[in-house]
Amino acid sequence: MSDTLTVEALPILAIAPAQLLRGTGILSQLPKYLSRYGNKALVIAGETANQVTASYFLNSDHEIIHAPAIANCSDENLAMLRRLVQQENPQVIVGIGGGKVLDTAKLVAHQCQLPIVTVPTTGATCAGWTALSNVYDAHGAFDYDVTLDHCPDMMFVDYDVIVTAPKRTLVSGIGDAIAKWYESSVSSGSSEKTMVIAAVQEARILRDILFQKSAEAIANPNSQAWREVVDASVCLAGAIGGLGGANCRTVAAHAIHNALTHLHQTHGTLHGEKVAYGILVQLRLEEFQGNQLAASSRHQLLKFYQEIGLPTTLADLGLSQVTLAELEHLAQIACQRNSDIHRLPFIVSPSQVLAAMVSTTSPILATI
Repeated sequence: MSDTLTVEALPILAIAPAQLLRGTGILSQLPKYLSRYGNKALVIAGETANQVTASYFLNSDHEIIHAPAIANCSDENLAMLRRLVQQENPQVIVGIGGGKVLDTAKLVAHQCQLPIVTVPTTGATCAGWTALSNVYDAHGAFDYDVTLDHCPDMMFVDYDVIVTAPKRTLVSGIGDAIAKWYESSVSSGSSEKTMVIAAVQEARILRDILFQKSAEAIANPNSQAWREVVDASVCLAGAIGGLGGANCRTVAAHAIHNALTHLHQTHGTLHGEKVAYGILVQLRLEEFQGNQLAASSRHQLLKFYQEIGLPTTLADLGLSQVTLAELEHLAQIACQRNSDIHRLPFIVSPSQVLAAMVSTTSPILATI
């Protein structure tokens, strides 16, 4: 009998922040909680977030270093912030803002091996929750993503802060969150792995919550329904990706988003708006395989999108004047070798992606 022990290492799951604090006015407690990390913090935020949250640091006993306001998670900004960390030697990083700011703060903390506290100021993404950062180039096009060692050490969800954000941001967050069902179910719906099964079922529950409560939430900010939808978009969506892994996070809908960022005309649209459109493209691709259920799902989504204000066509994304050559380029990007689109259980060609992109509102099942 051999004495050799065989070890099978399964993927490490980063499921949730170590601590989640939610409530109204909860951000006023941020300085108290920062004390566990030391007395010097680096705050990374966007310009608007700095204005919204600056008062919370006025009476702090901590030394607060404010990084220059950033708008993009880019290699240039990351390098600048790493230099600032080396110069100032903070003991904790606090990310305050939208998805790109939070991704930046998380990645800098990861690179510098510092604790990270996230404070989302909108309901637009689950970036405050996840162990993932998306990096964009200097022109705003998606470049690559980085899987982090762990989710944030602490996350503050202050409804009083999030309710001040434009309504459009929560609508976008709904689009980003609801994608979890359509992406995880197609890539992992037949999985026999316990954790993945749980993630897919959570994604179904998330979809149902959003179908049931989104319209009321948008119409009545700070209502109970609004808070539940914020929790769904900012927290539950992140938990699904953490529990189920990459296949439950990003498939074709996010691949379409990543391709769309390569057109400057889309930089005025939000992450979740592009993802929401990407779900429709993904469902069209499934329809091309003869999937009638995908057609029914797409028409259900079209009605939902129209009700709450999510884009359904290229024109809705500001691309009414897009050229065929530009669309062909986007389709090629969406299908490049390392694209998440290849998590679909069938082979997809650029010509099929192009056909799907221009037919998201088609009333009939089409095949190619």
